[in-house]
Amino acid sequence: GAHGRARLAALRRRNVRAAFVVSPDRKALIEGKTILLVDDVRTTGATCNACAMTLKAAGAARVNVLSFALVLEPARLHIEA
Repeated sequence: GAHGRARLAALRRRNVRAAFVVSPDRKALIEGKTILLVDDVRTTGATCNACAMTLKAAGAARVNVLSFALVLEPARLHIEA
């Protein structure tokens, strides 16, 4: 239910919080730019959010996200037989 989804989202946010960095020698490529971030499957949005925050902190003017699929119920990712 809703509690499971919230717990999964919090866990994913915590797992990816510091997972992404922009090396100092690459910041000039990002500063002031609009970035398109492509994600194959968006579950909770935690990975996209962590990437976007990293890119914004590196100077990106804007970060847009394109996802090809969206998991509507992340807490129900298993298959029941």
